[in-house]
Amino acid sequence: MTNKFASTKRAIAECDVCGFQFKLRELRSKVVRGRDTNILACPECFDGDHPQNKQGMFPVEDPQAIRNPRPPAHLESSRNVQWGWNPVGDAVNNFNLSPNNLSATGAVGEVTVTTS
Repeated sequence: MTNKFASTKRAIAECDVCGFQFKLRELRSKVVRGRDTNILACPECFDGDHPQNKQGMFPVEDPQAIRNPRPPAHLESSRNVQWGWNPVGDAVNNFNLSPNNLSATGAVGEVTVTTS
């Protein structure tokens, strides 16, 4: 059986991206989302199919929560929510703040100027 196409041993073609001439064997076909676009690119212009373009093609199971969690009961103190600024609070009691043991601290330093 004979081949219907000529040999690509010395064939020259243009890169569809930059337009420079290369050997046809050096050009690679660009693929987007797993499909051939029939665009031939030189080694400098060729970039493979990016994995981000394949979103939704493969099933991904990424559970975020635990069903019926049972946290330890002795962690009540870590669940204490403290609001320390106004108007945050409960709207039912006219924005009265929750009991609060938060205290802000700060300090001011000195600025010295040296002249030479």
